[in-house]
This record gives sequence, structure tokens and C-alpha cells, in this order.
Amino acid sequence: MTLAFGSHMSASGGVDKALARGEELSLESLQLFSKNERQWQASPLDPETVQRFHEEVARTGITKLVVHDSYLINLASPKPDILGKSIPAFADELDRCDILGIPHLVTHPGAHTGSGVEAGIAQFGRSLNEIHASMPESKTVTLLETTAGQGTTLGRTFEEIAAIIDLVDDKSRVGVCLDTCHIFAAGYDYRTPEQYAATMAQFESVIGLDRLKVIHLNDSKQPFGSNKDRHDHIGDGEIGLEGFRQFVNDPRLDGIPGILETEKDNAGENDRRNIATLKGLVAR
Repeated sequence: MTLAFGSHMSASGGVDKALARGEELSLESLQLFSKNERQWQASPLDPETVQRFHEEVARTGITKLVVHDSYLINLASPKPDILGKSIPAFADELDRCDILGIPHLVTHPGAHTGSGVEAGIAQFGRSLNEIHASMPESKTVTLLETTAGQGTTLGRTFEEIAAIIDLVDDKSRVGVCLDTCHIFAAGYDYRTPEQYAATMAQFESVIGLDRLKVIHLNDSKQPFGSNKDRHDHIGDGEIGLEGFRQFVNDPRLDGIPGILETEKDNAGENDRRNIATLKGLVAR
């Protein structure tokens, strides 16, 4: 009774290549980019690559799949030029997930860049509703990722995430990705059983645990409440092992993808070590 441990895998050479890389690490879940995360546009997915992707999913048995969208996208932007690029780019991300049969697309809730929190939330809601209306047959669920609260980014509180969800017309098409580093940096502590219970009770009350579909498992290089997004290896940062012990032993989270976004090395040893650490925290 624990999370389905996984990691973000490179899709270099084609999205189908990410599955074999995950298989080498014995992953139960996997996150990837479906295109270059630092470019607005990308070539359409090659049909042969798509076919190989589906074959690799069947062969490896890694079916708990997540895509993270481009870092350039800002659906909360008050700037028409940025919004004019972000909306079609995000629609393309959803379309690629549908083609690949990937159920969840993680996105940051954007940044208001000076327009204010309320205006940013309202714009994000409008953007997502516009995209959904243009893609009524899409099956992929958008997951709003909790953020550390740097600058004017949205999603630093559970209330901000809930406010966006409230504005989405079709709520079956939206969920949440909780990042352990981000919520810690944003001021949610969970390093003791009591603190964890209080934080998760707040999540349940404000958002609802039924909306939690993915967890990003990252320790934090920066201290509690710093609002700085700096990931560290599990147990090496300011959160420490006890914080992660709470997550991996919560039966309510059984089977949810728990995805590492920690620093990579060429041999995959960092991921192996982090996953072994997490598994070692699971109560026997």
C-alpha cells in the first residue's frame, strides 16, 4: 500500500525511448516531455513513433504515464502575445497526450506577472475553458501543479489551486499534482505525523483528495517557507526522510504515481538511490 514510484525520463530520440529508460530503473510510473520543453512549437508526432510508443507501453507494462508541459506556457498571462502562444501550445500538449494515450498532463498554474493574483486566476480559468471548448473529445486531464511561490507564480496555496478549479466549467477535466518540495517551500510543513495530518486535512478540505492524481517527490535545497524551488535528493535536503515517510505510508495515496524530479546522472544511479530510499521508508 504505497505510491507507484517513478521518475521523469528523457524522451531524447523519440517519446518511445522513454519507456525502455524507465524499464532499466524498474519504474512503476513515468513522466516525460512530449516535445522540447523550451520551444513553443514542435513537429507533429510521427505515426511510427506513436506506434512504437504504444508497443513499448505494452511491452514494459509501465502504464502510469504523465506528461509535463512546456515551461514557456503561461495560461494566466495578461500579455496578449504570450497568451496567444500559450493557448495553442497547451492545446497541442493535450492533443499529443491524447494521441499517446497518456491520461494526465501536468502544468504550472502560470504567473500573473503584475496583473494580480485574482486577475491571473481568472485568466487561467478563461484560458483552460477556451481550450476545453475547442477540444470537446479530449480525454487527457490537466493537473495543476502546486508551486513554491516564487515571484508572481500562482498555485502557492491550496486556495489558489481551488480557485482555478472553481472556474473550470468541466471539472472532470482538471486535477492536481502535488510537489513535495514546492509545498514545503510555500509554507506547508509535514515533517512530523501531526504536521502531515494537518497539511493533508487542509488539502482535503480546500481541494479534495479525490483530485490528487500525481505527486512529485523532491526534497528541498532551500529552507521551509523560502518560496524557492530548488530540488534535492530524497533525504539530503531540508525536508529529510521523515517527511517522505508520511507520504509513502498514507494508504489513501496507494497507487498514485510518485514521480522523482531530482538531479540525473548518466548511469541512472541517482534515480535508483532515491527510489531505494523511498521504498526503504515504506512500513513492512
